[in-house]
Amino acid sequence: MTRLFRDTDGSCLAPHGSVVCIGAFDGVHRGHEALLARVRERARATGRAAVALGFEPLPRQHFLGRGGVARLSRPAERIERLGRYADLVGLLRFDARLAATEAEDFVRRVLVARLATREVWVGPGFRFGRARRGDVALLRALGAEHAFGVHEIEPVLVEGERASATRVRELLAAGDFDAAATLLGRRYAMSGRVVHGRKLGRQLGYPTANLALRWGRAPVHGIFAVRVHGAGLRHWPAVASLGTRPTVAGVEPLLEVHLFDFDGDLYGQRLAVEFVAKIRDEAKFDSLDALTAQMHRDAADARAALRRDVSLEEALVS
Repeated sequence: MTRLFRDTDGSCLAPHGSVVCIGAFDGVHRGHEALLARVRERARATGRAAVALGFEPLPRQHFLGRGGVARLSRPAERIERLGRYADLVGLLRFDARLAATEAEDFVRRVLVARLATREVWVGPGFRFGRARRGDVALLRALGAEHAFGVHEIEPVLVEGERASATRVRELLAAGDFDAAATLLGRRYAMSGRVVHGRKLGRQLGYPTANLALRWGRAPVHGIFAVRVHGAGLRHWPAVASLGTRPTVAGVEPLLEVHLFDFDGDLYGQRLAVEFVAKIRDEAKFDSLDALTAQMHRDAADARAALRRDVSLEEALVS
């Protein structure tokens, strides 16, 4: 069973030594998976613990604030995916204290004392420590001092394109969900518990399951054709809106999902919303009647997009 830890200080978690990979791991895309698979392989070969070491919040989120970073995954999603490869998952609390930690101190406190590290694996362009002063060269020098090896994997190319969180965010923002899915290894999805809303969608003939966004700015905004999983549902066709709802003077971003031909109570249930195609950008309408007319068109467009779509699994089989 995978164990989670959050603190930089404490007793040694890997008394027999560990093989560690370090990264942000937002989205856990195919590049991350290649790094994680290498660490798992080396850990099994040497009889040591496999460790995935990341941060929460993301370092960029700490410096820029919640709205400054488009998050690809919630912490729980990262833990679950990292746990498929690692015996220990570290999501270190990235706060002012950790941000001010010198690279040398990070190595001594975390890699040496906390994890008894014997090998460290990192991705291309890895930086760490205060002001991002640490790099692979410094890490190798510290490894020689503390008896651990350092390895940097080559960029992972998928159909000729480098798998990176930055590139995935760009593709999602552009509405290219198929290309983003290729780099992620699955369709992009957002998940959360269904919360009570203003019930306006029900009044307009489009009852919605509302998912609050709590972990930072979403990488997508607008109206989408989606599929819903969870609460006994699989690949359920739906249309979704992600935005602030300017027509009704909304402020906080909200993901609203109308499930086609569904009649049931989803409050409190956890759902995953899988994005298939973008229908349009969010817009402000002059009246609720105009909004309702557009919702009819959006629903029709979403149904058509879902009929055209071929899932990644079906494409691989055919």
